[in-house]
Amino acid sequence: MFEQRTFGAWRTDVWTFFVGCLFALTCIVPVLPLKAETVVQGFLQLQWADPPRALPGRVQKPPQLDAWLETGPGRRIALDVNQARRAAGDLYALANRRVAVSYGTQANVASSSRVMAASQPTQVIQAIVPTDRLPQRALAAGADGRVMASAPVLGATRWITLMCKFADIATEQKPREYFQAQYGNAPGQLGHYWSEVSYGQANLAGSSAHGWYTLPQPRAAYMATVNGKEKAQLSTLFADCAAAADAEVDFSGIQGVNLMFNGELDGNAWGGGACATLDGVYTCTRATWSPPWSFINLAPLAHEMGHGYGLPHSNNSDGDGDTYDNPWDLMSDAWRNAASDTVLGTLPKHLNMYQRERLGWLPAARKRVIVADNRETQEFVLDAGSLVGSTQVQLAVLAMPAQADPYKTVIYTLEARRRTGPYESKLAGDAVIIHKLEDYGIAYSIDRDVPAANVSNNEGSMLKVGGRWNTPDERHWVEVVSATANGFVVRVGPRPRSMSSPAPVLERPATVAASSSSAPAPRVPAPRTAPQAAARTGCRVLPEILRVRALCALMER
Repeated sequence: MFEQRTFGAWRTDVWTFFVGCLFALTCIVPVLPLKAETVVQGFLQLQWADPPRALPGRVQKPPQLDAWLETGPGRRIALDVNQARRAAGDLYALANRRVAVSYGTQANVASSSRVMAASQPTQVIQAIVPTDRLPQRALAAGADGRVMASAPVLGATRWITLMCKFADIATEQKPREYFQAQYGNAPGQLGHYWSEVSYGQANLAGSSAHGWYTLPQPRAAYMATVNGKEKAQLSTLFADCAAAADAEVDFSGIQGVNLMFNGELDGNAWGGGACATLDGVYTCTRATWSPPWSFINLAPLAHEMGHGYGLPHSNNSDGDGDTYDNPWDLMSDAWRNAASDTVLGTLPKHLNMYQRERLGWLPAARKRVIVADNRETQEFVLDAGSLVGSTQVQLAVLAMPAQADPYKTVIYTLEARRRTGPYESKLAGDAVIIHKLEDYGIAYSIDRDVPAANVSNNEGSMLKVGGRWNTPDERHWVEVVSATANGFVVRVGPRPRSMSSPAPVLERPATVAASSSSAPAPRVPAPRTAPQAAARTGCRVLPEILRVRALCALMER
């Protein structure tokens, strides 16, 4: 990790070390200074590629993630995804938002067995911060130690579907009425799904479908060869499809565009964001790109819309490179343990509770934080995440010691899942599901089996009545005490003995009892509640490592 510098800093650090060389020479090697040189502003665009479900016996293709900074019409800067993750902290929370990217220089040091020499320095991303107005809820670190930097998705999120066909492919797989019905509010349709999963906090009111429109070029013209593989040119597809529809479609006030194509793209469906001229105005918005195998199933389409809302992939805890192996979450495995419809195909299941909270959909009263230094046993009802209108806890957070970089603070979450309703009826079981949040906000389903299963729809991924689990450091112990009509009673304590049945009350001799009858009853300590974090504004919301002077000036404007 390169050293962080403030703007205008020209300090030179010289590291002197002695090496026992072959000829007993002393080697002194300077390390070139790092200097922040450039700040570039624009719209952050993240684009995820998702392949279709692998056939039996075939290896699942990996996902892809591209990151861009859109600085104006036709002007894009590719961002190194790994650098961007480190520099932003929560990169996904900044998707489709205006940001400032700070670049600095870092020396490349080439070495051999006898000589070390500095080559030409390269630019690295030092920090990425939002320059649009932050919502109030994002101005403070939560009681669990993590920074809530995401912008809520609330109210009407109007999406437009554009059906576009390649100039050399005439097939129209579905009529416009089919795509319009996808936005409906009946159970199983997208309007109903997003309203239910957001507890009524977001809806698709005003969404509509249009097309088919003929693109100006054949399919091959929209494909490029990158590292020996075919890759769809998403920006060009978005611009050409939008231009073909512009004369009859009202794009004002939209929150996203779902593009449907009548031919295969590059073997993937895509979701994230894009920019183009819409109604004469250059606009950046959420976007998805769906080939036929994706739009004939509602689950992968909802998955890509989730990327449009800035949600990253989830995963399980088996440690392999396959991110599509957590069937408890739409943003991981959209296909397994999913309900289906004869018209709409595979239906989406719900999102994990942490991602719902990030988007502003979980009322504060339905979240309980067990602080890292908890010393008390707490017992509470944990309602299923699918229950709308709950008055109980629906997300329990087991806080861990806060890290210097709050974006790296690890937490564990508890949520209840039950096989009910149009979306959750085919889940693997009724249970409490545990996720570990790390890697800048990625949720990993915890599997108690050793080794962990390849797909987390096994018994080890489900904490049922009588089941216990503890965090690796034994800081928190969890027990599912009993089932309720809508979830479970959960007990959380610092050690196993704290969660066992209480010992019988000791009976004192009658004389002692009589002499103490007038004594006041002992006070029972109230359960500890998570401390409220003081609101922070401007640059103070950022970790110290990201407080670059020029970026702070932008945020304080």
